[in-house]
Amino acid sequence: MEIRIGISHTGRELSLESNDSADAVRAKISEALSSDAAFVELTDAKGSSYIIPTAGIAFVEVGTDQTRRVGFVA
Repeated sequence: MEIRIGISHTGRELSLESNDSADAVRAKISEALSSDAAFVELTDAKGSSYIIPTAGIAFVEVGTDQTRRVGFVA
């Protein structure tokens, strides 16, 4: 599933693929924002960790858990 995070005062956004479910990612980010945590840590599908300061988060877009179809569907 793809996760896109917009960072305040930057023209770029952070994009990563995660093996976690959409609900798990939403819960982790929501809990960090509501508890005034200094950062939230996410891990991508390759095992890399991202530490994102919550004060700089402008938006979070969480993709769906559905897999993409490849090829032509009749």
